[in-house]
Amino acid sequence: MRQNELSENTHKGFVHSPRVYGLERAIVIELCGEIDLVAYQRLAPLVDAVAAGPEPIVVVDLSEVEFFDCSGISLLMRAHRKVSDRGGLLRVVCAEPLTLRMLRLTHLSAHLSPAPTVGAALLTS
Repeated sequence: MRQNELSENTHKGFVHSPRVYGLERAIVIELCGEIDLVAYQRLAPLVDAVAAGPEPIVVVDLSEVEFFDCSGISLLMRAHRKVSDRGGLLRVVCAEPLTLRMLRLTHLSAHLSPAPTVGAALLTS
């Protein structure tokens, strides 16, 4: 599946559309706005498609996310499981203290290696 198809066709009508792009040996999903239950339902097919792809590293960029609740944690856990099952790595870009705290409390930070930038996320891989 081509990256443009993922970005353009899967999520028409989003106020804050996710952006998907390739970088080195990775694919990046750039999310923005609020990641809540409604966003989870809309984003899950995109995340599933990217997680099932051939790239060895999947980076979820949360830099532009304004709100992140347990639905966001579920989305990351889902992506992590799918990427890990095929032998890949999932990394998260996040510098927001509250989101980082949620990742630590759920022990996801140990598996996702949160980084402040996409470049730093790729270095931890």
